[in-house]
Amino acid sequence: MIARNEPGNPRPLRAVPNSGDEHGYTDWEAVYEDNAAWVYRTLFARVGNQADAEDLTAEVFLAALRPLRLTASVGEVRAYLRATARTVLAAHWRETLGREITSIDDDIEQPPESEEAISTAPQRVAHVLDTLPDRYRQILELRFLQGNSIKESAAELGISVANAKVLQHRALRLAAQVNDGGQS
Repeated sequence: MIARNEPGNPRPLRAVPNSGDEHGYTDWEAVYEDNAAWVYRTLFARVGNQADAEDLTAEVFLAALRPLRLTASVGEVRAYLRATARTVLAAHWRETLGREITSIDDDIEQPPESEEAISTAPQRVAHVLDTLPDRYRQILELRFLQGNSIKESAAELGISVANAKVLQHRALRLAAQVNDGGQS
């Protein structure tokens, strides 16, 4: 959860160096307070729901905690957090869709305002699956909708693990083409 000032409980203001400054942050709380909002907004714009965006924001800061130096400049910290967010987002999409989507543009600051832009994902997934040949649709449903391992999916389809991997790869490529064609 992102900390906010409450009207009845104001926190004192503090100076944060701007990105051109060579000085780093004073402590981890300063790193979090200065960067949590933009990291959250960036991730929310990509995943479209508050719960996932909050979880992914926490993952970004946890992943950055160990390797990130407080002596790094503000610009270096922000660049590192952006790269970490890209990695965390790629892992999220790999787990949920089986496809890495790592694009984080510098110009995205606010989450989408339209609920419609967020809520069409299930319909788009159903459309993509409906356009795929049966075997491709089956492997993707087993792997990503039912959460089976590649070995379990292969057994269910009565094919070898190697064949299941090839089938999954081809299905993902075709699904990506179908999805990209529908985005025009």
